[in-house]
Amino acid sequence: MMDDHIMDSQNEDYGEIRPAFYIGQHDSTRTDTLNDLQYGQILNAGFSFVTSPITNEHFHQRVEKLLKASLLDAQNNERAGSIPVPVLPPLTIKDTTLFPGTYTSGLIAYSSPWIDLCSPNHVISSISRQVLNVEISYANFCGVRTIIVPGPRQDSIKIGNGQGVSQYARAIHEILSIGSRVSIMIHLPMYREPGLEEKVPLLGSTEGSDKEAGAGAEGESDQEEIDLFSSWDSWNTIRSICDYDPKLFVALRIPRVLPEKQLQTRWFSEPLQYLTLSAHVFQMNRSDAPALSRRHQDLIFTYMRLKNAPYFLLSDVCPELPTEAASVPDPSSTTDFPSLAQATANTAQGTTRNPNAKSHTTTNIYVSYLKHLEKKQEPFSDLEQNTLTNFQDWLQSPLQPLSDNLESVTYEVFEGDPVKYYQYEAAIAAALRDWAAQGKATSSPGGEVVIAVAGSGRGPLVTRALRASESTGVPVRVWAVEKNPNAYVYLLRQNQREWNGRVIVVKTDMRAWKGPLISSDPDHPVYGKVDILVSELLGSFGDNELSPECLDGIQHVLAPGHGISIPASYTAHVSPISTPRIHADIAQRFASADTAAFNTPWVVRLFAVDFVAERGVPDHPRFQQAWEFAHPLPASTLQAVEARRAGGVAGGGGGSMAGSVGANDHNARHCHLTFVCRSRGVVHGLAGYFEAVLYAPTARKNGEREEVAEEGEEYEDKEADEKVELSILPDMIDRKSKDMISWFPIFFPLKEPLYFPPDTELEVSMWRQTDDAKVWYEWIVEAYMWIGPSQRVKVGGSGLCSSRKMACLL
Repeated sequence: MMDDHIMDSQNEDYGEIRPAFYIGQHDSTRTDTLNDLQYGQILNAGFSFVTSPITNEHFHQRVEKLLKASLLDAQNNERAGSIPVPVLPPLTIKDTTLFPGTYTSGLIAYSSPWIDLCSPNHVISSISRQVLNVEISYANFCGVRTIIVPGPRQDSIKIGNGQGVSQYARAIHEILSIGSRVSIMIHLPMYREPGLEEKVPLLGSTEGSDKEAGAGAEGESDQEEIDLFSSWDSWNTIRSICDYDPKLFVALRIPRVLPEKQLQTRWFSEPLQYLTLSAHVFQMNRSDAPALSRRHQDLIFTYMRLKNAPYFLLSDVCPELPTEAASVPDPSSTTDFPSLAQATANTAQGTTRNPNAKSHTTTNIYVSYLKHLEKKQEPFSDLEQNTLTNFQDWLQSPLQPLSDNLESVTYEVFEGDPVKYYQYEAAIAAALRDWAAQGKATSSPGGEVVIAVAGSGRGPLVTRALRASESTGVPVRVWAVEKNPNAYVYLLRQNQREWNGRVIVVKTDMRAWKGPLISSDPDHPVYGKVDILVSELLGSFGDNELSPECLDGIQHVLAPGHGISIPASYTAHVSPISTPRIHADIAQRFASADTAAFNTPWVVRLFAVDFVAERGVPDHPRFQQAWEFAHPLPASTLQAVEARRAGGVAGGGGGSMAGSVGANDHNARHCHLTFVCRSRGVVHGLAGYFEAVLYAPTARKNGEREEVAEEGEEYEDKEADEKVELSILPDMIDRKSKDMISWFPIFFPLKEPLYFPPDTELEVSMWRQTDDAKVWYEWIVEAYMWIGPSQRVKVGGSGLCSSRKMACLL
């Protein structure tokens, strides 16, 4: 019978899904590919994969001899450049134990850590590059799919080492074309913590320089302050020279002492493939078992939330493997080959040949601990599991609601967000309560409050308006206006089956609607007004789906003086971000003939991103408002618009854009924002968000408030005087509209990544442009550094980006 504790544990975890841990093993001293028995031992210890060197020690010695002979020839020759660079001989069967096999594709190849691509000596760097090329080519031939290349051991910030990192990056660029079917992982430390580097001496190193190359960082750390971002700087150089190649990834060495959150987030935004954990990262707990600190656990739990979560690579923590000689049993030994009766007896007694011997089939203690951590993760919520994880950093073109008719499945996705519609219902209910409390006249002959849902889609807001009427007891007359002829049919069906004929459905562009029909006399029709105008035209940037223009066009039906618009206002917000994955995706689209890829504002659930602007800077927050729209517009503004459209503006001159009359200029916007960046980094574009006030309840006098409460009407003290809002701002969404998923952020890309040094101010200029026929955005990012109390210098700029060719049509 199953233990009660186990049953409770299984019941608790039933149906819960967590990110899976895939754990590999790496031995930095391994010089030969594992044989079948050794490979099996690794798998039996709980590992899922293992690294394998491409070449062996014999090859290493051959290369060393070639190098020594070449250096001696160069030393004896007085004329520089007269000695040709030596050419590496081809591999032989003595140089490698890696061959094509049944499990070769499951191996992670590890290139030789002794090659020195960064060497200032041309002979050494050239031979190193040849070695790397040969290894990559051979591993690719054998069927290996992933190759880890040790990163540079020193960064370009070290004086005289800038050339080395560039040389290294150039070599990586070359092997990306050689390894046509492999992914390349650059093995780098999160920062230069002593002990994280490769221990193998570099090619051609003397005994003194071995110490400098292999363990020099440890000696230097005692005297010099560690630059936390120098390792990332080297990575940025490598991937930039490699044009953000989609086959290039990071294998990140996790340090024992974790750095500040800002650096952790920086690496989170990069294309992580492996997290390397060596034994010194772990601490021993009270049971003398390895464990990770709480900060390490939090880091792992955060990184594992990525859609393409990184794998783990445990370095130098595996039990000893049997040697090849020991792996071949002696057929004459009855101990190794017991009789059937002996085997049965031993099994029944539970005995072994040597009870004190370590079993090679026991799960590795480090693997066991990581599997324990795997179960400690928070399970995916329903939203993460079914929607959010799949949409991580996935580019979507913005909707064109005026020029395109949406499909039913698109409407269905929007309707799957209960939070948005709950907020809309709360806003309508608050407006109805205020309307009744203030005794305002209605636009309906029967005394009902007239509600028009503009752009009804499949009718979710219509349903919410009817519910708000029922909950407040305020009678309403609802009109559903929709231009999509297919959605119109669906609305008619909804009115018949769900709304019991209580809704009047109108098929028309909202801008052409004349208002509620009061008299249907064909010769003299009479149109009324709308008391509450409800719409869900908001986009990821608030106005990017032409909500201002649409609501301008229908405002003439709103009751003057006391008509209510829901939403009442909305604001656009931006922040500069680093998002290498998305930049690489857009670059691929651009290379595939999508010439507008870098000029398109993309809708995307930003996830693997780094917000480069500093938090808490007075007057310069991380997220800043670009502009605002409010509805309804003043009557004078609408009159000026009509005068311009009719050509009645005295003096002429046209609009702000060539060829326009300025009829939509009141919806043009411009902003200039300053963001402060403490640490150096790179900007790939601007993240855009919006906030909206659906309804702000009218202020009541204390007496009126008390009177309402005494009459027993539905009234909640807290909610009645609060704004009903929506927000997708990362630092406000939980407060204003938690778990809302209807809108993902918008991303304005830069054509070229903008690198900036520490203590930089990023100046962002944005425009919402219009020529009366369409609307588009333009944006610029510039980087400035202070060189004195009153003087700055420009250190970089993006150039003008424009979505004019992808403009939204009016």
